[in-house]
Amino acid sequence: MVAVALLSNPRSTGNRDMLPRIRAFCAGRPDMFHYEVEHVSQIADALESIARVRPKVLVINGGDGTVQATLTELYNGGQFGRELPPVAVLPNGKTNLIALDLGSSGDPLVALERIAMLAKSDLRPHVVERELIALTEGETAINRPVLGMFLGGAGLADTILFCRNKIYPLGLPNGVSHVLAGILVLFSAIFGVRGKYLPPAPQPVRVSLIREGQSSQRFAFLIVTTLEKMLLGGKSGGGATGLKLMAVDQSPLALLKALIASIRGQLGDRPVVGVHVEQGDVIRIESERSSVILDGEEFHALKGRPIVLRSTPPVSFLRLAA
Repeated sequence: MVAVALLSNPRSTGNRDMLPRIRAFCAGRPDMFHYEVEHVSQIADALESIARVRPKVLVINGGDGTVQATLTELYNGGQFGRELPPVAVLPNGKTNLIALDLGSSGDPLVALERIAMLAKSDLRPHVVERELIALTEGETAINRPVLGMFLGGAGLADTILFCRNKIYPLGLPNGVSHVLAGILVLFSAIFGVRGKYLPPAPQPVRVSLIREGQSSQRFAFLIVTTLEKMLLGGKSGGGATGLKLMAVDQSPLALLKALIASIRGQLGDRPVVGVHVEQGDVIRIESERSSVILDGEEFHALKGRPIVLRSTPPVSFLRLAA
């Protein structure tokens, strides 16, 4: 019987050095099924094959795009029917937000070894439920939604794109790249400094948060997630249902207060003027032209064609932390 099915993308950055070790670990283990895809378009066929072996747990080994595409196909594709296996995510991407939220950090092979060990016994004590973000472009959900767990909008999306296009090519370690990008973005936003090697001025977005009634406001930085943790050490209100939103007003002072609160570990724990932490069932994002990033994939919020976010029913994930 197959206990662990592993879906790997050899083209992801982390797998360039890691994949030979992972292949060696999987070789000769009848309880593991390893499937490799060269492109996200192959994920549907991969899940079709994986579903036939009925694994106890499905492990995703790739970058943000691989995780996002696998969750989307897993939820929409129907390969497993109604009996989806718990999903685990190896920390093998650039940011690893989902993996870290599920207690998976450090060496991906060590995480895989722990998953294989857990799969030998009852997984139920280690399974947690997480809703997903279902993103559609436009007011109606006619097209198949894209699924993910972390969305950055307005200035945060600009930060992610700046890091991807300007900082990552420098070849610095991921952690150093993220810190450098964050410093440059904050410096530019707080002091209003612009330049060739600095991020562009963030395009503010208008957000409608719908739960009991509707509120609408313009923000400079936006996070929407179903994870328990946000960026900058922020807490999203673990255990709350629906979409969790953190937004910063279009003000350098509000951004500075958010930064100070995050350094003190208070972001999301106590009220901060200009920082909003809320839950909603439906979130509508509109702008003259602004990007949002859902687990690494870019979408555009336009006037008259908003990005609409909804929460899905809970999906089972494997949590590695004790």
